[in-house]
Amino acid sequence: MRFDGNIYKDGKFWLAEVPILEAMTQGHTRKEAFEMVADLIETLANRPGFKVDVIPKKKDGFEVGSSDTKTLVSLLLKRQREQNGLSLSDASKRLGAKSRNAYARYERGDCMPTLEKLIQLFQAVSPGKDIVLNQSC
Repeated sequence: MRFDGNIYKDGKFWLAEVPILEAMTQGHTRKEAFEMVADLIETLANRPGFKVDVIPKKKDGFEVGSSDTKTLVSLLLKRQREQNGLSLSDASKRLGAKSRNAYARYERGDCMPTLEKLIQLFQAVSPGKDIVLNQSC
């Protein structure tokens, strides 16, 4: 699993963003901006041993991925929930569950959702938004 990112020059800095995580950082060089993206996402995930790979694409894009898909999914759900001002209870209620653990176990990374379940979880924390699948080069 990988998330798309954009990188562009703004004055003397390179700005790098990962829109689906609503995360942005910068560097003095393109390479430094990529290093900062990896550090930012690893810090946001806050999991011992979690490592991110940044894969530059042509021109102004890159992808961020990890072999630890569970942590990437966990981070995605947490960031989307927080950006929409929802509590764990709110997210669970939107799923139609009685316990907040019905949602929280995915956000903690205790369980890996199926694609169908991931879409349901994502819709619960980001109504009106979709996950777009794209084949990477």
